[in-house]
Amino acid sequence: MHILVTGGAGYIGSTTAAALIRSGYRVTVFDNLSRGYRAAVPPEAAFVKGDLCDRAALDTLFQMSKFDAVMHFAALVEAGESMQKAGLYFRNNVCCSQLLLDAMVAHGVKRLIFSSTAAVYGSKDTLLYEDDPCEPASVYGETKLMIERMIRWYHRCEGLGYCILRYFNACGASLDEQGHAVRGEAHQPETHLIPLTLQVPLGQRPHVSIFGTDYPTPDGTCIRDYVHVEDLASAHVLALAALDERPAMTYNLGNGRGYSVREVIQAARVVTGHPIPAVEAARRPGDGAILVASAEKINHELGWRPRYPELHDIIASAWAWHRTHPHGYAEQET
Repeated sequence: MHILVTGGAGYIGSTTAAALIRSGYRVTVFDNLSRGYRAAVPPEAAFVKGDLCDRAALDTLFQMSKFDAVMHFAALVEAGESMQKAGLYFRNNVCCSQLLLDAMVAHGVKRLIFSSTAAVYGSKDTLLYEDDPCEPASVYGETKLMIERMIRWYHRCEGLGYCILRYFNACGASLDEQGHAVRGEAHQPETHLIPLTLQVPLGQRPHVSIFGTDYPTPDGTCIRDYVHVEDLASAHVLALAALDERPAMTYNLGNGRGYSVREVIQAARVVTGHPIPAVEAARRPGDGAILVASAEKINHELGWRPRYPELHDIIASAWAWHRTHPHGYAEQET
């Protein structure tokens, strides 16, 4: 099978592209490289530089190759930025996804795996399940929810088979058999907690900021479910294999355990052996208090089990990446 991976030069997209290749799939990556890196794309994958907002480019892409399925990762993903640039997020995430869906229908591609997010939910003190109310706290979450709704209508009206995967906090890095980091998190600008925290022992920032200490949580900071990027990738491969038998799926991907911002920083101190000073700051718009997943549904229906559920192991893999790639993919891109 030949799989088109949009956004396959990004963090999760490139990791999943590599997992697909290991599983015997043929992969073409389509990415405009606005937030991704050519060096992250697996060398075995074909690469086409292009923009989802360009319908003519999409038609050319689908005419060039016959795809059996699409994995759609391409999106802007920063909740805080989305609250400042709402129009950019609606245009880039929602409008471009609609163009992709139309191109798929026009060229007879009937299988889609969609990269969604826990940000579609509202905050909840207990585990979040797939049938819990969707009440996004950010424009980013709203755009992903709008795309989910579009996909379900394309399923109903056009026969599109789909799996929507709602990630909780993606983290960690891919290691080879010798334990060397080969692919990791490198956003510009960086806004995610674990890489920001690890920049302190690298000497790239004097401290890590804690945005909000008055949330209704035990230590006053936000609680999140952290899931290793390789575990996310394995779920995509399982979902693809299940699509013919289950043409309409929606699953959470998480470990079912939440960690506060303070707990993550403390774990990073243990892993790195660095004191990692932390400075308290005001809340950021768009941050919910608690987002922790129940992944019981995908566990039961597809047999997905996280291989790297421990926070210490997740941060250790991320530290291996950042320590050997302190500037991300910058050196490889030049």
